[in-house]
Amino acid sequence: MNYKNALNHPVFNIISKSAEQLQVDCYVIGGFVRDYILNRGDAKDIDIVAIGSGIELAKQVAKNLPNKPKVQIFKTYGTAMLRYDDIEIEFVGARKESYSENSRNPVVEHGTLKDDQNRRDFTINALALDLNKDKLGDLLDPFNGIADLKNQIIRTPLNPDITYSDDPLRMLRAIRFSSQLNFKIDEASLKSITKNCHRIKIITNERIVVELHKILESDTPSIGFLLLEQTGLLEYILPELTALKGIDEVDGQRHKDNFYHTLEVVDNIAKYTDNLWLRWAALLHDIGKAPTKKFDKKVGWTFHAHEFVGSKMVYQIFKRLKMPLNDKMKFVQKMVFMSSRPIALAQDVTDAAVRRLVFDAGDYIDDLMTLCEADITTKNPKKYKKYHNNFKQVRDKIIEVEARDQVRNFQPPISGEEIMETFNLKPSREVGIIKETIKEAILEGDIPNDYNAAHKLMLKEGERLGLVKSVTNKVKSE
Repeated sequence: MNYKNALNHPVFNIISKSAEQLQVDCYVIGGFVRDYILNRGDAKDIDIVAIGSGIELAKQVAKNLPNKPKVQIFKTYGTAMLRYDDIEIEFVGARKESYSENSRNPVVEHGTLKDDQNRRDFTINALALDLNKDKLGDLLDPFNGIADLKNQIIRTPLNPDITYSDDPLRMLRAIRFSSQLNFKIDEASLKSITKNCHRIKIITNERIVVELHKILESDTPSIGFLLLEQTGLLEYILPELTALKGIDEVDGQRHKDNFYHTLEVVDNIAKYTDNLWLRWAALLHDIGKAPTKKFDKKVGWTFHAHEFVGSKMVYQIFKRLKMPLNDKMKFVQKMVFMSSRPIALAQDVTDAAVRRLVFDAGDYIDDLMTLCEADITTKNPKKYKKYHNNFKQVRDKIIEVEARDQVRNFQPPISGEEIMETFNLKPSREVGIIKETIKEAILEGDIPNDYNAAHKLMLKEGERLGLVKSVTNKVKSE
């Protein structure tokens, strides 16, 4: 079988020419070949295997490329990488690998193409195309990966127990590919992942998060998270999610299974946004429900303050997984904390309530509304339509109020400095009281969001507090 048409990009001709100059055989292998056969669009990553030194081949290719790109060399791994025409090309010498029990970093020695294909994680990633001049485009498929692509199966080239125990990250990769490609993991692999799930403990959190992100970015993230839960991996990675699983019943009163509900919300939001951090917010929006769940004989199951508790848990999760403790984390926290606000507001859409919502959410108001709409998972058609209509009313009111009152991220028209100058004050409790009074009056709609109205209220509130206008300010007003 020949796929010469896959190698139309001029860089392949240059790699082939460079290999000929060095008198080494080379092949393109892995994701590029898989995605070409699946027709998944133009590749941005190309992996090249040389039967010899991948580093020397990379240097020779760089010499022959018109832009003479810089070659990044990773001596520890015996690999090299260069960028050309928005494509990242990685070069490695064919090798054998052996592993110790407590590390996923292998002991490496030179090998053949067959050795290199043996070490690949899945049959669909062991596919290689010949780059040698006389065999250009010939497919090398020792594990029948083409059939697995056709049958949409994730399968390991060798015994899955060896594959997954040697490098436990491959368990997450199997689930990630299943989620991205909507492929099934074959039964032997699935059993092996379950058997070896404890081995995930030797993988760094940074590498785990890379795979979690790719699962979350897939079209149907629930495929991946259901497999993570089914195999026992999720308990090691995000126990806060598995804690949501299950339904309790007291006096005939039950609550919904918040784990499966969460996955529905994530799938819903994935239809409307590619924002990774908003997808994280959907995944974590109910994590506070497990620690706050209580049964009240009068009202049934309650989850009081679960949004507040959940927002605090977000920080702990990000810290444990070594995710960025920056604006991305704060965004997820804010979304989790405010996730029920529009739901309550939808019952009574007043101008004042909308002003407060817009003020508190700021530039994230649209993201918050998208999250709340994704949170509608009822299977009752009438309720589904009613809830969406309610949120449409909220969105319409947000547009109306924002156009009129401009409260999104607004700064009060009167600054603390002006209050201090007006009443000859130093930073104090009184300054805070006046600022808060002005802010509340604007949000309640008692005064418009403009300077003159705020200035009058400042003077009135100062008088109520027994403050005396400064001489300087008197002169100004005169």
